[in-house]
Amino acid sequence: MPPSRGGHTSREHAARERGQNDDLRVEEELAGTDLRRSVWTRLWPLLGPVHGRIVAVILIEVAMVGFIFVRPWLIRQVLDNGLVRQNMGAGWAPRVVLTMGVALAACWIARFVLGAVSQYLAGTAALTVLSDLRTRIFAHVQSLSVRYFDRAKAGRIVSRVDRDVDSLEPLLIQGPPELLSAILRCLVAGVLLCRLSPRLFLALAWILPVLAPAVFVFQRIAARNYGRIAERRSRFTAHLVESVSAVRILKQTAQEETNRRRYSELVYDFNHTLVRGNIRTGWFLPLSGLLATAGMALLILLGGREMALERLTLGQVAESLFYVFLFLGPLQELGDLFDRYSTGAASAQRVFLLLDTKPEIVDPPDGRELAGVRGEVVFENVTFSYDPGKRAPVLHELSLTVPAGQVLAVVGKTGHGKSTLVQLLTRFYEAQDGAVRIDGQDVRAVTQRCLRRHVGVVLQDNVLFSGSVLDNLRLARPQASDDELIDATSELGVDDVIARLPNGYHTQVGSLGAHLSHGQRQLVCLVRAYLADPAILVLDEATSAVDVQTERRIQHALRRLCRGRTAIIIAHRLSTIRDVERIAVLRHGRLVELGTHAQLAQSGGYYAELYGEYARSQLGSADDPSAAAAFVA
Repeated sequence: MPPSRGGHTSREHAARERGQNDDLRVEEELAGTDLRRSVWTRLWPLLGPVHGRIVAVILIEVAMVGFIFVRPWLIRQVLDNGLVRQNMGAGWAPRVVLTMGVALAACWIARFVLGAVSQYLAGTAALTVLSDLRTRIFAHVQSLSVRYFDRAKAGRIVSRVDRDVDSLEPLLIQGPPELLSAILRCLVAGVLLCRLSPRLFLALAWILPVLAPAVFVFQRIAARNYGRIAERRSRFTAHLVESVSAVRILKQTAQEETNRRRYSELVYDFNHTLVRGNIRTGWFLPLSGLLATAGMALLILLGGREMALERLTLGQVAESLFYVFLFLGPLQELGDLFDRYSTGAASAQRVFLLLDTKPEIVDPPDGRELAGVRGEVVFENVTFSYDPGKRAPVLHELSLTVPAGQVLAVVGKTGHGKSTLVQLLTRFYEAQDGAVRIDGQDVRAVTQRCLRRHVGVVLQDNVLFSGSVLDNLRLARPQASDDELIDATSELGVDDVIARLPNGYHTQVGSLGAHLSHGQRQLVCLVRAYLADPAILVLDEATSAVDVQTERRIQHALRRLCRGRTAIIIAHRLSTIRDVERIAVLRHGRLVELGTHAQLAQSGGYYAELYGEYARSQLGSADDPSAAAAFVA
């Protein structure tokens, strides 16, 4: 056990193991099917686009096997007819030796050329099949509903698209021709050896009854083994992806060493499973080698006896030795073939488990388009739970109407259902009871693409993609020119912020916008929402975690952005929503108050309590005078 594992109890390790097994159970639950099932009938259709090349590779393998079996016959001719007895000793027939030598050289050249063609065809076929499969998986992942990404780990998804797809190449492309070649060599060698000398063939026949059950047992053990290996690999890949995504949190909390130990444990578990699996399957190669050596030794003894009895010539014995090599060689290759097949089958199970996962949210067959959207939003007796039957509802019979063009703020404590309204309005989730309507139409009857085109969302932690600021703005309006994008930033009053960046609008934002400050990212996202021009705008904590000056700039941009459209603002900073037209107060998933800031503050209800707590926290913060200033402003 490595040092990094020291100090952890077996109980802790067992708890972690249960948690890791839960990851696989979650994926099976989301897919609605079991991981361990046959995938062969689903693998072959993947070869459809390249079936011509696969057939060509198989035919080439058959031809190469033919050339292999020509060589023993040519060597026999050299030994029996090229070497002749003469009165003064041994001599040779130049014409026979030369002819057979040229024929042998031609066989080798033909095999070299055919092998190169086979590798080219198999390689291009592999690129086509695996590229198509990667694209298919990527498109499928994008189609999955938000619940899947909330529950499945990103690293495990990456492992499916990357490593598991790579493992399918030996199974789909290289495997069938190699398996066919091995079978042909074994069968043809056996037939030719039997024709040449039935005694020699029978001397080798005992190997098959011994090897057949060994192959069966090896295949079963290898299949289970590589399933475990693939799962362990997914675990440390998932941890790697999560660690890269959360690197700032790890550094901020000084958890690098703890996280390193955790990764070391996962790698150790992988290595331990790999070694243990190799111990379980490592007996097959020595067994097949032992059988091959015993068969060869027996052949030499019997071959010598047959020569002594003048039943076989020297050339025939040499030819039979080649046949024995060709007969036993494929048997020894079976271990490697089954290794690759087991690895590929285990990976295929995981790939198809992902592909079998259906989107929870789908468009209805007669999905409608929203036309002439005014922007009225209605939540009608909505009840919703993220895990029905297991967790209590987040929203309870909530009814709320936002007239077209109105700005509504939604407030409440954390976990009381504010952000859930966004999930339901954008149809990332669907209510178990009740309905969400836009202009009187149930969002479940509208296509997702149309719905999200008319509902814009700016989150607390918006994502920017690698590229320039202009590249990120163009996501909202792909056909816009640079001047149009720059004009939009001017209209929102944030052009000077972007102009101060090192390269202005051409500044590279980095992965997830890491090269920009939080406030700069928010401003870019507001411009992106402005360019999308949605009829309904949702701002979910859009001004949190920024300084007062940036907040004021964001507030100015928000006022311009909300003008002429329905807006729903979810905010923790209650000072930022005092001027909105109405405020909805949520408590334990229920709408408890609705009115203006003045009305609610004077009513002495739950909002007044929240506002009082917020005021005391801001005015009483000695460590954050800017926050207090923002409240008083």
